[in-house]
Amino acid sequence: MSNRVLVFLASLLLLLTALGSYVYYRRTLARVPVDPWSLVPEDAALVVVTRDHSTLIRHLKETQVWDNLTAVRYFQQVEETLVLADSLTGGRGVVLRFLGRKRVLTSLHVTGPGRFDLLFQVPIGSVREYRQVRSLLEGLGRDARFRVTTRDYEGQLLTDISVPDGEEGLTLLNYRNHLVFSARPELVEAVARRLAQPEAPTVAADFQNIDYFQLRDVDATLLLNQRRLPQLMGVFFRSELTPEIAAVASLARNEMTEMRLVGNKVEFNGFANPELARDGLHQRLVGQPAQRLRMAEVLPLRAALVMHLGLGPVRVLRGPRPSSAAPDSLAPAVQPLLDSLTAQLSQEVALCYLGTASARVRPGKLALAYTSRPAAVSNLLGQLRRASGASPAFGKVGSYQWYQTGVSELPRELLGTLFQGFARPVVAVVGNYVVFGDDEAALRQYLTDVAAGSVWSRSPTQVAFLQDTQPLARLRVLLDTRNCWNLLLRGLQEDRRAGLLRNETLFKRFPQVALQWVPPANEQEAGAQYFTQFLLRHPAEGPAEARPQNADGTGSVLDFKVPLETSPEAVLVAGAKLPGVLVQDTAHVLHYITPDNVVAWSDSLAGPLVGPTVRLPGATGFLVATPGRLYQYNSRGQLQPNFPLNLPDTVRATSLSVSPPTQQPAPRRLLVAGGGSNLFLYDTQGRTYAGWQPKQLEFRLAGAPEYLTVDGRDVVVVLLENGYVYAFDQAGGAFPGFPISVGARLASGVLVESGPTLQRTRLTVVSQHGERVTFNLSGDVVSRQRVATWSRESRFRLIPDQRQRTYVVSREDGGRLTLFSPTGKALLSQSFLTSAPRSIQYFNFGPDRQVYALTETGPNKAYLYDARFRLIGGKPFDSTTPRIDLTYDPLTSTFHLFRVNGPELRRTDIRVEAVK
Repeated sequence: MSNRVLVFLASLLLLLTALGSYVYYRRTLARVPVDPWSLVPEDAALVVVTRDHSTLIRHLKETQVWDNLTAVRYFQQVEETLVLADSLTGGRGVVLRFLGRKRVLTSLHVTGPGRFDLLFQVPIGSVREYRQVRSLLEGLGRDARFRVTTRDYEGQLLTDISVPDGEEGLTLLNYRNHLVFSARPELVEAVARRLAQPEAPTVAADFQNIDYFQLRDVDATLLLNQRRLPQLMGVFFRSELTPEIAAVASLARNEMTEMRLVGNKVEFNGFANPELARDGLHQRLVGQPAQRLRMAEVLPLRAALVMHLGLGPVRVLRGPRPSSAAPDSLAPAVQPLLDSLTAQLSQEVALCYLGTASARVRPGKLALAYTSRPAAVSNLLGQLRRASGASPAFGKVGSYQWYQTGVSELPRELLGTLFQGFARPVVAVVGNYVVFGDDEAALRQYLTDVAAGSVWSRSPTQVAFLQDTQPLARLRVLLDTRNCWNLLLRGLQEDRRAGLLRNETLFKRFPQVALQWVPPANEQEAGAQYFTQFLLRHPAEGPAEARPQNADGTGSVLDFKVPLETSPEAVLVAGAKLPGVLVQDTAHVLHYITPDNVVAWSDSLAGPLVGPTVRLPGATGFLVATPGRLYQYNSRGQLQPNFPLNLPDTVRATSLSVSPPTQQPAPRRLLVAGGGSNLFLYDTQGRTYAGWQPKQLEFRLAGAPEYLTVDGRDVVVVLLENGYVYAFDQAGGAFPGFPISVGARLASGVLVESGPTLQRTRLTVVSQHGERVTFNLSGDVVSRQRVATWSRESRFRLIPDQRQRTYVVSREDGGRLTLFSPTGKALLSQSFLTSAPRSIQYFNFGPDRQVYALTETGPNKAYLYDARFRLIGGKPFDSTTPRIDLTYDPLTSTFHLFRVNGPELRRTDIRVEAVK
């Protein structure tokens, strides 16, 4: 047998072996999905799972968190890394598109004294994505700034990307198309060791049947290991605070929540597993009833941090045996009084820290407990003072008196070890609450606030905050981040203070924070879990208040403080199921409402809006006009350079037309129609065009001019009410063949069918003789056809759809209105009671998805008819503006109706099945 044959057979055998290995992998290993939680090391303190990253970033921007996040140094480094990755792959937004809707896990680990690091996990879903990762690594290998090496660790191939100058690099592991990487090599190595023990339970083993992403509008999932919370907090705070953090964290051992970014708040809702350790907080309170926070009437607005416990009698919190902290000489007389005092306290207790004006000042500390018999408690406190030999002298603030207690650490003796740190406590009885202060200054400060009525129950901001929280809870931790600022600076480790100061804006973005744990009704049963809620909120100080519209939760209402003036305009938002909305109020303030029914930004304009909003391509912004100014905003409500453009004093704009976008970076042309049939042409830098300053026509305009670009040439089409049609070039000269006359008056605009040349571009109008006239830009009339009969009282209008592609024709004869198809077929007819102006709109979303909207401005009613010309809802909708807006979601077969009713912007969801 020749060598050539042997080589061939060997090659064939090698090929068959490789093919068999591939088939084995596909049929065995690849068919078993990888549990991403199995790649998370067990020492993770926090794990965040994200999915729809474009929507997540949009929500971060709409809640105004994004701007604050990008100011944090760590996120700036991440952003720089993304820019570098985009540059190496030769694209823009490559990383964000790569993440897309993947489930990305980010885990946080404490990796040393005063240090934490992050571990990322991203799945690779296709060969194309694998090639993207490989090209990125190859690009880093070719870059002289990086060194890429590989090594074997515990049977796994790790890739190290380092920087020659000694800065931290990156370590990667690709395990069955799950890319795991971190700036800390030890974390990736821990994943490799974790893979050697596949049978070990994962960090999410207690929540394996929970998938929050099956719910709507979930932005992320958060897993918190509360057993490692003291260790994580020890990275930031001084060591003497660790026992207090550990005591509070001992209520639950771990929890998993969903995260939602909604308007003025960030919500985390989920479940927690109780901590079963014998000395934990859960074991002390198990079986105790959850309680309401009733002490809002005695909590001062100066409060920075409040830890509130709901329970039955407080003796379960203190424990079965009292402490022996009291001197032995006083024990026989004092201990029975302590037991009697403890028996009088129940339902709710709280530890409260007061805000300070400086981080150098020690914060005041209070302990509050409810009593149903304040007189009996006052009597027992008097007996305690006499038994301990305390001074009978007292201080007075308003109607409240405070005394020395004479017993060191009295709150700890009554309420347990959570309430220690009161070496020389003073006490006052405020209503049904006994309040201990750690010194006289703190209690005086507190009583001054209460006497002045500066308490939570009298603050609308705090009341609204409490209404957003759970009504019943076992444990609440409430923070006011603005009052907490100096408290945090004092408690942080020295090397962490600078970082907090740099991120002050982000920290204070949500001044109201609540962490709550609600026990289950059957918590004695195995597997019972706490319901948990973490809430970050800033007061709703905007121009409107949102609330549900219907009892079933469909639709929404945004109630503005100032009545609305203009019709709503829906703005499609990439990645969102609902559109945003632009609307203006009677104070001439323009508002943008996000798909989540929140006012994202507002801006005062110089007057009412003129004509519809011009939406820039790619959802990059808006162009709007008032009688004297033009405004251009980006998608975040920021005015663009050179805007607003101030029109001459003699110009009163009535419409705005904008040139279509082109491939060239030339400025857009802005055509302004003013009073007296004058036309003005500007660019976005405020420069004027020769021949247009002004261009005055001999008759009134029938509608807003159309600005077209055909075969690289600008064409401005102007319709006059006398039936003449003009077409001008950019220099103001008339095109050959124009003007043309349609033979009768015009009362509406034109529908354009764009073509590659002037001759193949067709325009259609409807005259007051009921004729449909189609012509081209060469000045040739292509066709004429009568749509309907006419009389001297008839008024015809061409009504295009929302995309300017199809149209219907309306005829008004006094109080009767009829709609016709382009071929003259009568579609629907309706009589109106008043002679008030009427608005007709036509929406076409595809076959059997047409809606005809007729708005009568006198009685403020909008009639919506479906594709079969039946009245949707069986009755008209209230609408105080001439027009409504409508969008359609094909995934849910739902129309979304936007309308204005006085100060309210309303969205109504209409299922298509209900109108077929």
